[in-house]
Amino acid sequence: MAKRSDHGMTRRELLRAGVYGGAVLAAAPWLPLRAEEPMHRRTIPSSGERLPVIGLGTARTFDVASGSGAEEDLRTVMQRFFDLGGRVVDTSPMYGRAESVIGELGRSLGLVDELFLATKVWTRGREAGIEQMHRSARRLETRVIDLMQVHNLVDVQTQLKTLRRMKEGGFVRYIGITHYTVSAHDDLMRLMRSEPLDFVQFNFNIAVRAAETDLLPLAAERGIATLVNGPFDSGALFRRVRGRRLPGWVEDIGCGSWAQFFLKYIVAHPAVTCAIPATGDPAHAADNTRAGYGVLPDAGQRRRMVAYFEGL
Repeated sequence: MAKRSDHGMTRRELLRAGVYGGAVLAAAPWLPLRAEEPMHRRTIPSSGERLPVIGLGTARTFDVASGSGAEEDLRTVMQRFFDLGGRVVDTSPMYGRAESVIGELGRSLGLVDELFLATKVWTRGREAGIEQMHRSARRLETRVIDLMQVHNLVDVQTQLKTLRRMKEGGFVRYIGITHYTVSAHDDLMRLMRSEPLDFVQFNFNIAVRAAETDLLPLAAERGIATLVNGPFDSGALFRRVRGRRLPGWVEDIGCGSWAQFFLKYIVAHPAVTCAIPATGDPAHAADNTRAGYGVLPDAGQRRRMVAYFEGL
């Protein structure tokens, strides 16, 4: 069975329909567009460290059995993602075996120290939070977690207090908060104004653009890095373009597929640090990651992308 991740419909269906661009059709789609061309990077305001704009999400897709065929696919996903310049891998103890799979694959591929590992604390109470975070580090096979986030704001004040101490002690490098619904944006913004955060993670895509008027301006104002989840709106964006070819004018922004169209719209916003599409398919991982290369749309082109999408 063809894999379905954030996309809802499979990209194989798009290929059959003849509406998918050239990235996946290339002989080696995981290779950079030009050997000398780097992926776009954005600065983490609290440190000056720069991250590639396309990361890898793991919700649902990395919860697989050890030694399975699915795990072998994920090995290729991680290798191609890395070869194309991707570094940020976002996960959570909420995602079943995902943390363990990342750790196992990262070790076997020799990538643990090369990746920017982001996970989350998702429990109530100080001691339970500490225990869960140390368990995540063991599963990820790392002594230092790059980014620890309070998942969906669960017991957020308790966990942030612990995280500040962990950051001071060197167990985590950055701390942040997350949610995945527009209804939580007000709560995220309240904490962005009151807490010393390095990152905020939230939902944003070409169809769900509330973050452009609330979270993204505030993140820029407060100097907080951003991770974008739900970049394909749980597959709804691909269903919207089923049977349609990319417009010819997207060649001006280097789009070879609808996935790149959707991701370039996101990462072109100057307050977006990194988008984290989830996939368990190697070809999709390569295609997604290549959205971080080449020209990014300017403000006028982004408006044109919205107008075209809304007109479908």
